Amino acid sequence: MKKLLVFVFTALLVHQSVARAAPLVYEGEGGSGRGKHIVLIANDHNYRSQEAVPALARILAKHHGFKCTVLFGVDPDTGIILPGESNIPGMEVLQNADLLVLYTRFQHLPEEQMQHFVDYLDRAGPIVALRTSTHAFKIPEDAPFAKYSYNYSKPGYEGGFGRQVLGETWNGHHGKNNEQSTRLEIVAAAAGHPILRGVKEMWAACGGYFTEPSADCDILAMAQPLDGMSPDSPVAKDLEAAPGAWTRIYRGKNGATGRTFTSTYGASDDLLDPGYRRSLINACFWAAGLEEKIA
Repeated sequence: MKKLLVFVFTALLVHQSVARAAPLVYEGEGGSGRGKHIVLIANDHNYRSQEAVPALARILAKHHGFKCTVLFGVDPDTGIILPGESNIPGMEVLQNADLLVLYTRFQHLPEEQMQHFVDYLDRAGPIVALRTSTHAFKIPEDAPFAKYSYNYSKPGYEGGFGRQVLGETWNGHHGKNNEQSTRLEIVAAAAGHPILRGVKEMWAACGGYFTEPSADCDILAMAQPLDGMSPDSPVAKDLEAAPGAWTRIYRGKNGATGRTFTSTYGASDDLLDPGYRRSLINACFWAAGLEEKIA
């Protein structure tokens, strides 16, 4: 309980300390990730990514040695963090990122910002994508980067970034937020995957998403909606489990390949669950090619 309270308090302090727009940088201390740079983007307006992502970054830096840079959605007029705003200053840091942790929703970024993201995809940079990142972008059809939109339908890039890179785009809710939480059940065939090392049980406070990841995805956990807001709540009678965590390998512009991990969870309350939190830390190691260092 003491550790849990410390974690919550830390998250609140971090949230208060980043009220302004400057990227939040945690220099890595000693650990297996030392020498690697993770860029984390927190910019949805539903699930408090502006709290969850800095908390995750601090864990990765303080306990595992990664340098972590957190970018936020920012009101261009005031310079204050505005969750969901289609303006993310500092995107150029992706040029030297070893891993991207993405948590955005329905973004239509300025062209110069979006270009840095596209350049990262072109070099097949690894990605850990959380919750709303299956529908990270909502871009008009006549815009230069329209094909990355979650609802892009033209042949060759259907489903946009979500479907083509992560393996799934937005398909709708599968359980009610604040009424139905979710138990993440490890797929037996995936139990030996490095991302699940040391993970026994996982629970998320937010409701589910309905997903049907592409056939080239490896499903790690199935998300079973529950009728209630505690891990021991009964299974929702009319909602079957859907994929809730998976990996995929995607191909960049010149044939290079990159690892992706997608979780349809990651609201700030979800990180309080030790099993789920560990899976995210493990996923960062795995996506960055450091799976042999997962303890």
